[in-house]
Amino acid sequence: MNKFKLSYMVEIFISLLAVAIDVYFFWGKRPFWPVAIIVLSLGWLHFWIDFFAENKRQKEIELKFVEFARTLVESVKSGVSIPRSIMNIAQKDFGALSPYLKKLAHQIEWGIPTRKALLTFSADTNNRVIKRSVSILVEAEQSGGDISNVLESVVESVINIKKMREERKSSVYSQIVQGYIVYFIFIVIMLILQLWLFPKLGNLSVGGSTPGEFNLNPTFFGLIMIQGFFAGIMIGKFSEGTIKQGVLHALILMTVAALIITTVKGSIL
Repeated sequence: MNKFKLSYMVEIFISLLAVAIDVYFFWGKRPFWPVAIIVLSLGWLHFWIDFFAENKRQKEIELKFVEFARTLVESVKSGVSIPRSIMNIAQKDFGALSPYLKKLAHQIEWGIPTRKALLTFSADTNNRVIKRSVSILVEAEQSGGDISNVLESVVESVINIKKMREERKSSVYSQIVQGYIVYFIFIVIMLILQLWLFPKLGNLSVGGSTPGEFNLNPTFFGLIMIQGFFAGIMIGKFSEGTIKQGVLHALILMTVAALIITTVKGSIL
């Protein structure tokens, strides 16, 4: 997850200030809840934008690492040592991976052991695939294995992992869409029950008895929020395999649901 930046604090403060203004002008009025939800959502929007940007950058790093590893295999097979190959290859453009490769090459050039430099490189990228690949390379070097064969295996492994991820995303895409559709249908049904069916039932009197009261609004709102949370966690876990993505989907579902409910009803209760 992204490091908590000072800009996030500023945006959260501005968002809370906007909520205070909303309370002053609209408390007890219909626009209060929709405005509050919108400004609170804007307060954490920048954080999630950075989260998406970092995910995109990490995907590019993985792609460029495969390209780098392939080039390294060819260089090592041609008879050039790994340290010299790394220093030569690092001069090329590898996009988001280039700064880390240049640092790796500089460390090797300054006499830092290749094993230590590679571990520092993997730690700097903060990428799980690269950390796993470098760990395999370091173990192979320590055990005296054929580095070129190990590099080839690492490249194939990384490619297979990426293929599996893409296949999983494409296979569950329809399920993700269905999850969103089912959730919003659930919201519509709850709103129909609250705004139309239950008020009619509440006005009925059986055998001259006092009309019943159907004050279940807080319960329904809670059910919708709980449903949105767990639906989002499942969607994120199935599509990306991480809880972080699940939290994002959960926040989206819960925020949109709360906005729809407060816009239609004028309150959360």
